[in-house]
Amino acid sequence: MSRSIYIAIDTPDLETARSLAQKVRAHAGGIKLGLEFFCRNGRAGVMDLAHLGLPVFLDLKFHDIPNTVAKAIMALRPFEPAILTVHAAGGRAMMEDAKAAAPAGTKVVAVTVLTSLDGDDLGSIGVGGQPQAQVERLAALAKDAGLDGIVCSGQEVAAVRKAWPTGFLIVPGIRPAETAAVDQKRIMTPRAALDAGASILVVGRAVTAAADPVAALRAIEATL
Repeated sequence: MSRSIYIAIDTPDLETARSLAQKVRAHAGGIKLGLEFFCRNGRAGVMDLAHLGLPVFLDLKFHDIPNTVAKAIMALRPFEPAILTVHAAGGRAMMEDAKAAAPAGTKVVAVTVLTSLDGDDLGSIGVGGQPQAQVERLAALAKDAGLDGIVCSGQEVAAVRKAWPTGFLIVPGIRPAETAAVDQKRIMTPRAALDAGASILVVGRAVTAAADPVAALRAIEATL
């Protein structure tokens, strides 16, 4: 088992999600469930998969006024995810309230710059500079707000690790060397991301879309 690999199960179908989770449970450190799954299956579906015994990373990327985010997180109970995401762009007060509302055992991490964005994309929404500068700014804000860590691409994780040695740093956009980037622009191989300072790696289609998901996951494990 590689505890550093979480498998992103991005499907609205509960049976498909359960089948994938059962296949990888002996090798993955946990599973990531996001909006696609949650909008179809809700908290009940998340709890159904949690019963398989793998830690659940609930990636809902909360981004609203502080009170709304806090109440949304409290509404998840009695489920207590291992990891929960908010958007750092929601601001310090929102992140503080999110952390206060989360269960004590849940790591609350802030999404900085999505891996589907590059410098041109940031410019189009009024954010100057390159992704690394924005990631570093938002990581500092998340740290000051008392969060456990952030989500960033492998291209920024080394700089964040240097500034935040104890941070819990999650790196999506993980692609084995022979796979395509698809809709993500800032990607990195699993080994390189771990070497740069990632706490956990999020791997999706490279495993879930493979003809043999277990074999694909084990091949990634072998590189680590």
